[in-house]
Amino acid sequence: MSKNCFKPADILLPKDVSYEKFAVVACDQYTSELEYWKRVEKFVGDDMSSLHMIYPEIYLDKKPKNKIKNIHDTMNKYLKDDMFKSFVQKYIYLERKMTDGKIRKGIVGAVDLEEYDYNKGSQTAIRATEETVLERIPPRVKIRNNAALELPHVMLLFDDPKKTVIEKIDVTNCEKAYDFGLMENGGHITGYFLDDKNSEHIEKSLSKLAAKTEMLFAVGDGNHSLAAAKSCYEQLKKKQGEKAKTSPARYALCEIVNLHDDSLVFEPIHRVLTEVDPQNVITELRNFYRLTKKEQEHPIHYITKDDEQTLHLKNPKASLPVGTIQDFIGHYIENHGGKVDYIHGDDVVISLSKAKNTIGFFVPTIHKSQLFDSVIKDGALVRKTFSMGHANEKRFYLEARIILQ
Repeated sequence: MSKNCFKPADILLPKDVSYEKFAVVACDQYTSELEYWKRVEKFVGDDMSSLHMIYPEIYLDKKPKNKIKNIHDTMNKYLKDDMFKSFVQKYIYLERKMTDGKIRKGIVGAVDLEEYDYNKGSQTAIRATEETVLERIPPRVKIRNNAALELPHVMLLFDDPKKTVIEKIDVTNCEKAYDFGLMENGGHITGYFLDDKNSEHIEKSLSKLAAKTEMLFAVGDGNHSLAAAKSCYEQLKKKQGEKAKTSPARYALCEIVNLHDDSLVFEPIHRVLTEVDPQNVITELRNFYRLTKKEQEHPIHYITKDDEQTLHLKNPKASLPVGTIQDFIGHYIENHGGKVDYIHGDDVVISLSKAKNTIGFFVPTIHKSQLFDSVIKDGALVRKTFSMGHANEKRFYLEARIILQ
């Protein structure tokens, strides 16, 4: 049985600044589009912005000199210069209007890292939806260690098909926290500080959900950032023992969203293998799994410049087709070489697969109702199982919280 591990937080918001310049998209977006980040840098300039407190991943390989030190210095300067307004023990209810008109509803608060484990097969109330790539954690740990503040792009999902939690909130008597347009085609965001009545509703309704399941939250976005927060907290526990449990570092600021929010659309992430012999790939695929004509087995559709076909494969180790094809791809590259690209959009796969020495695999879309059951049954799903929205729809850094005592 899970417990409600989501709590109100001491939240900081910038004051007397342009919110449009302050709020910047998640650092793991536009990782191949340097021009995007250059435009953001030009727009923000030297004004107060979350841009100066994050490390866009496009720069990780370039290792700008003193980047992490500058991030920490900026946080300290903003705090010293009293550039934030503090709101004690609050939830923020927000509505994010996308460019297509859809509205995503969420609540910002803090989750207890004692109840989060990113390892496959974990039994905690908060679990990763996809495999955690361990080598992606240390760079984030370096940033979080000795940082005075955290700014979250983490989004947690909870399974509420009857819409008993967020959808019942009434902000008629709530104070508005912010209301502005997001940069770079990010849509519009409006936030409200929840009053006592709404806060009590959130806690009671989440506790009811928690009593019915062994996993209350699944990480939808930002798992590696949350894993870094967990790693930093574990380091603190080794140093301080039980005292660490009273530290603000025990918690992580995040946004929770109902898995069944109408705006959330799961999109498949396809695979394209390059630098391979397509016919050899198909032969090895047929040998790797037992072929079956049963439609209830996993349908794997491939395309090359000369061929296109659907194979039905039996794989008792995976509950989803994406696991079946990912297991094979890993095996094939290890034994035969080649490279894999993760692709959004059927048309892109079709186009790329027209090239020589290339084969594309279409991955069926995972249905929302499958997510929690699959994670509980199989543990964390394979990497790149699904995508949740486009880059400009990802979470923007806005709220902050002090994590150093």
